[in-house]
Amino acid sequence: MPPCLAVGNWKMNTGVAEAVALASSIRNGLESPAPRGVETVICPPFISLAPVMDAISGSPIKLGAQNAYSRPSGAFTGEISPQMLADFCQYVILGHSERRHVMGEDEGLIAEKTVAAVAAGLQPILCVGETLEERQRGDAGAVTRRQIRTALAGVPTAGGLVIAYEPVWAIGTGVPATPAAVVDITAGAIREELADRYGETASSQVPVLYGGSVNPQNVADFLREPSIQGALVGGASLNAGQFIQIVRLTAEIKGPA
Repeated sequence: MPPCLAVGNWKMNTGVAEAVALASSIRNGLESPAPRGVETVICPPFISLAPVMDAISGSPIKLGAQNAYSRPSGAFTGEISPQMLADFCQYVILGHSERRHVMGEDEGLIAEKTVAAVAAGLQPILCVGETLEERQRGDAGAVTRRQIRTALAGVPTAGGLVIAYEPVWAIGTGVPATPAAVVDITAGAIREELADRYGETASSQVPVLYGGSVNPQNVADFLREPSIQGALVGGASLNAGQFIQIVRLTAEIKGPA
């Protein structure tokens, strides 16, 4: 079975003091009893990576970045390389719908970033998902498969990969996709594309997460599906109590019996 994850993406929220306080609250809330069978990952803004790393030091919580550039160094003002992040992080979110549709990142750049992240020893959380227009055309599966195929073209093995399915129309809207619609992609298009590239055995070890208006009230509906190994959590991860609840629900539903 693939590992299970609960990932908090804080996006462009929290100053440094707020980030440290939030990370500390999450750490304290998960200490007793510690949830079993789920890896907890928090992804603060770049400016808070170092202080948050200190705040969670010695705990099982892992640190992730929200983005990375595709080059190790150079004249790329404002960018952060995977090699820089590797001093702090175990994970990095790549291809998030906001990077694709707000910042204009194309699939070629996301592929370059994915290769660079793997080369630096980071575990990419590759986000894929269709727009409402693409779903209405019946292209959700084809779009998701293409995004995976393009992003992983230069990644020779499946080890360390995480895929997050986040239908664009369900992100930040408060309207999550239905479990049935999600399973159609997570058990179908995503697993099929991974198996085509890496084989059934290797691909079966890649965690597939759901992201899109996830909260403590709806996350269990998704976690009960065998094709989903966890959640990529946005707004609810900014509330320590809500995120702790999601982590514990993930452990309860997906963790060891």
